[in-house]
Amino acid sequence: MPTYENLPAFHDDWERLTREQKRRFRAAVRKFVADLKARGGFRASLRVMPMHASSGVWEMTWEGNDGRATFSYGPEMGPFV
Repeated sequence: MPTYENLPAFHDDWERLTREQKRRFRAAVRKFVADLKARGGFRASLRVMPMHASSGVWEMTWEGNDGRATFSYGPEMGPFV
C-alpha cells in the first residue's frame, strides 16, 4: 500500500475546496492508488507526468484539467504488495 505525507500547504488548499472538489479528488486518488498497485502505468484519464520546472515533483490532472495535484515519490517504506 502506498504511503503518504501531507505537507502543511495541502491542508490549506484542502480547506478551500468545495465538497464536490474533495469528492473528485478522493476519486482520482483511489484510481491513482489502484494504478500503482496494478503496476501497469497510469490510466490516461489521470495524466500523471513529471513537472518540468521542479525536479522530483510530479503532477496529476483529471477531469479536463479541472483537478490538479502535485506529489513526489519518497523512499520505499516496505515491500509493495
